Amino acid sequence: MQPMARGIQRSVTMIEAMVQALQYEFMQNAIVASLLVSLACGLIGSFIVINRMVFISGGVAHAAYGGIGLGYYFAFNPLWGAFVFSLVMALAMGWVARKYQQRSDTLIGVMWALGMAIGIMLIDLTKGYKADVASYLFGSILTVPRQELWLMAGLDMLIIILLFLLYKEFLAISFDPVYATTRNLPVDILYLTLVAAIALTVVMVMQLVGLIMVIALLSIPAAIAGQYVRDVPQMMAVASGLGMVFCGVGLALSYSFNLSSGATIILVASIAYLISLAFRR
Repeated sequence: MQPMARGIQRSVTMIEAMVQALQYEFMQNAIVASLLVSLACGLIGSFIVINRMVFISGGVAHAAYGGIGLGYYFAFNPLWGAFVFSLVMALAMGWVARKYQQRSDTLIGVMWALGMAIGIMLIDLTKGYKADVASYLFGSILTVPRQELWLMAGLDMLIIILLFLLYKEFLAISFDPVYATTRNLPVDILYLTLVAAIALTVVMVMQLVGLIMVIALLSIPAAIAGQYVRDVPQMMAVASGLGMVFCGVGLALSYSFNLSSGATIILVASIAYLISLAFRR
């Protein structure tokens, strides 16, 4: 009974520490950021899993580092650089995936590496102290400022409006692109629009878990949800909820044990995915 009692005591202590931490603005910002990002990941991540676009998503995430390098080199907000650069690279990767289907993996891999290389070189060429570079790679949810929450909320609204307007069209190109073509839908334009939405989500997620682990938070909740639900709206709702749970548990563990928040969130999500596979069997 003693090990169980100690485990219960640790859990109570961790909960008390989190409750006390909620009085601080940085923790409040972290919670709100987790909710906003989880919503975006649930909505866009579902289409990523359905369309098997995980590799493109990873390419966009890593290529965004080129935009961060631009921000440092030209002395403007690296987030805006990441936003513009990831959007351009996402459209380029989407075009490559549609036009060169047999060789798309290689070409996307080259663009992935190119974006990272540009970012690294520009940061190396930047004079002076380069603050917070590591936070873009590994995430820093506890340092998200209040003004960036408004940016996240705006991007969430943009994604929701986009899905509201084009939901049926996205479903058509996801499940039966041939049928979509016969219905005279602009399949290529819709596909590129979806890829652009992925780029928006990448910029949001990288502030929580970093560019290196963006792909996990985009795909794991949706992949788990897809095993247990029957339609896309349910998949989106469950994926968003799971993302919130993963972020909440990961944030609590990282704060209590002084661990990296981004890595802890992804560890929690990965364990949950492995457990879901075991139960599915």
